[in-house]
Amino acid sequence: MTRFIGREKELKTLKSVYEKKSASLVVLKGRRRIGKSRLAEEFAKHEKFYSFTGLPPTPETTAQSQREAFAKQIKKAFNIYVDNTNDWWDLLWAVAEHTQKDKVIILFDEISWMGSKDPDFLGKLKTVWDNHFKKNPELVLILCGSISSWIEENILSSTGFMGRLSLILTLEELPLSDCKKFWNNEKLISPYEKFKILAVTGGVPRYLEEIKPHLPAEENIRQLCFEKSGILFSEFDQIFSDLFSSRSSIYKQIVTCLGDSPADRNQIAKWLGIEVGGVISTYLDDLTKAGFISRDFSWQIKDGKTSKLSHYRLSDNYLRFYLKYIEPNKRKIESGVFQERTLTSLPGLSTIMGLQFENLVLSNRKLIHKLLDIRSEDIISEGPYFQRKTARQPGCQIDYLIQTRFDCLYVCEIKFSKYDIKKDIIDVMEEKILRLKMPRYFSCRPVLIHVNGISEELEDSQYFSKIISFDWLLNNCYRD
Repeated sequence: MTRFIGREKELKTLKSVYEKKSASLVVLKGRRRIGKSRLAEEFAKHEKFYSFTGLPPTPETTAQSQREAFAKQIKKAFNIYVDNTNDWWDLLWAVAEHTQKDKVIILFDEISWMGSKDPDFLGKLKTVWDNHFKKNPELVLILCGSISSWIEENILSSTGFMGRLSLILTLEELPLSDCKKFWNNEKLISPYEKFKILAVTGGVPRYLEEIKPHLPAEENIRQLCFEKSGILFSEFDQIFSDLFSSRSSIYKQIVTCLGDSPADRNQIAKWLGIEVGGVISTYLDDLTKAGFISRDFSWQIKDGKTSKLSHYRLSDNYLRFYLKYIEPNKRKIESGVFQERTLTSLPGLSTIMGLQFENLVLSNRKLIHKLLDIRSEDIISEGPYFQRKTARQPGCQIDYLIQTRFDCLYVCEIKFSKYDIKKDIIDVMEEKILRLKMPRYFSCRPVLIHVNGISEELEDSQYFSKIISFDWLLNNCYRD
């Protein structure tokens, strides 16, 4: 097993729960491959630990097959047989009976797979928790799952579990300061080479574990994406079939729609050819909770109030790279004729890399705050900003805008370029700031965030209040 990297804050939070004087019921959720099970294992590595996992869903999977799989795991854990596998009472009680004393951590992994076929599963789990599990004050039961919408609806929003949860932990992508640790001798590897990998993997630890540090980025990407044995070649189908089952095609259409640029709900519905209503909102909410897309709200600069205007953004770097470059070439990859394609020969790569770079920056925005010397308590609003065109104002879109309580706007341009950025970027920024509708007493501070350097002419202009390189983002470690 590869070494465990990052998650110091999450481990500290879990340990604080473990140290209290009563049993703890914990929910651990997040995107598939984000490291939920691995975090639980790391947390429990020096303790008595039992792990039980639901069966991945297939057309043949039934409530009974889930219970039988659980019974086999009980046999392995405690060396006992459960005679009755027709009822979750007996199975859950068998686990509780063997964890009634001493410090113990139990993981129910992929809880939605485990219980979704049996409408009585969660009710019985709650009852066994109340009557048996929680009688051990040194016990921690972790309910873990990738289908965050199912967990939200059936556990977090359920009156049955109200007041019983000690902790709800949502795992996000690893910060850049942890991502860089997946390279051995990481100081010898250029920030640009690391960026090329992260533009494909994002901060998803399971993907980063597959990096071969002795190979250049292009060869790593070729092996991961453009060989049929590569983990990222078939990952997309696995994700969508496991999480969304029979409705996976509609979810795939939505993320495909967002592949080139953000869009609002009406634009997505029009692209899909469906009515704007509750159904499309449910789909978008499911993808947001799954960690694949993000909903960015705009706001009124004058008073800082959040507006009704919002865009959905494909925030998962792997999904975009798959849809743009792996899926269209699947047959060629399977036949082995795509292996010699270089990363730079992929069509439209510069535009896609720009979108991937924006995702990395927006996922590490607290680090941007630190580098700009902005305290979190001074921020009124922040995020991608968009201003709708009307008869009285022009349209405007800012990659990343920060508004502080000191009537100051930090207008951030997130710019990918393989080469030094030239002075003409100033004209772009001037036009964006000119279009911004803001009170006269506000100040604007333009900020440039880049990957591969700037020209001497741009540096000498002293136009930008701050210029932040990707190198700084990687090397300025930050913790909450």
